[in-house]
Amino acid sequence: MEHSLHDCIESISKIIRIDSTQAAPLPSMPFGKGAADCLAYFLNLAQTMGFATKNYDNYIGEVLFGEGEPFAILCHLDVVPAGNGWTYPPFGGEIHGGRLYGRGAMDDKGPAVICLYCLKALMDEGFCPARTIKLIVGCNEESGWECIAHYNKVAQMPREGFSPDADFPAIFAEKGILQLRLEYALPNAPFSDLSGGERANMVCDFVQATSSFFDPAHAETCGVTLAGGTVTARGKSAHASTPEKGDNAIGKILRYFSFADERIRTICEDLFKDRAQLTSLCDDTGALTLSPNQIRYSGDILSITVDIRYPASLSEKFLTDKFRAFGARVAILHHQKPLRTDRDGFLLTTLKRVYEQATGKDGTPIAIGGGTYARALHCGAGFGPQFPDEPSVIHQKDEYISLENIEKLFSIYRAAIFELTKNPHP
Repeated sequence: MEHSLHDCIESISKIIRIDSTQAAPLPSMPFGKGAADCLAYFLNLAQTMGFATKNYDNYIGEVLFGEGEPFAILCHLDVVPAGNGWTYPPFGGEIHGGRLYGRGAMDDKGPAVICLYCLKALMDEGFCPARTIKLIVGCNEESGWECIAHYNKVAQMPREGFSPDADFPAIFAEKGILQLRLEYALPNAPFSDLSGGERANMVCDFVQATSSFFDPAHAETCGVTLAGGTVTARGKSAHASTPEKGDNAIGKILRYFSFADERIRTICEDLFKDRAQLTSLCDDTGALTLSPNQIRYSGDILSITVDIRYPASLSEKFLTDKFRAFGARVAILHHQKPLRTDRDGFLLTTLKRVYEQATGKDGTPIAIGGGTYARALHCGAGFGPQFPDEPSVIHQKDEYISLENIEKLFSIYRAAIFELTKNPHP
């Protein structure tokens, strides 16, 4: 076990060193060289362990173990941009104070490698799964799911499985995800250019504008800095499903410019003060969250990309109609319908039992705002790696996975895989 754990840690460190942020496509590399190199590293590692693998055109790959009805473990190897302010190199894979730092340590390279080592441990123990385990690793989860679409064209997606890309305990429901681009006509704006935000699913941590509007008192109140005709706002990144864990720089700079332009005040109140009370909409899958994460000004148009995680009882049309009432032109950039899985079915009852036996804590399934590959399955669930009593560092600077948690996750995922595949599907 100690030898396997050491090797697992070293492999996580190595794969973190490959920057797999989506880049411009290259021949036979639809998401750029980094993503292709990362997939190659993972599949080569699996091959050295004795597993059969398949690479589907550098969109997505899989590791195969066992025979029978397929069972999926769905992970992803791409990462969101590193962002700013890291203490240690975001693609260094360095260990400090019992923590392995780097983009992807928790989301989702670390869990993917841990699950691979779980398969290796089970194989070495002589385990013969009664189902074909497909450890599927995509390269475009953070930016559109083209990898899953490609897999569905060239292979057969299992009906059941879990994704180690969420929270503990097991996830029975995921809210709907809707990303919209709102375009506001804004001639004679109080700035000549304005831009910020790296991804639609990351709370914006940096915005900058060029402007002649100079008001030091309001700048201090709003948390922006003024220097030589440049207005800068800084915040803290976080996952868009939990915007309250971040500090949105877009809100700061819009509040500042709202003192110069009533139109911007209205936009700010709609998006950051929730004048329409959208975040009060709630059901058993949770409350709606609204996170404006990207902003650009060009050609008299202020464009803001918002990420919405909505309760399962709502519809995409209901929400787009609400945003059109704000007076913006609305474009749908990305939409995923909500996920619901039977809490009393084999998958979730098994995951609940495994979690409770491993931790001694309540494993009652929960709902989340995040979106995982579990949505690609007829019967899917997110399952870790985030423990409920620990701070989340996903999509934030200084993302890390503790060495202690690597060992815990190895134990939990090994037990889950064993229990879910030791017999044919009931």
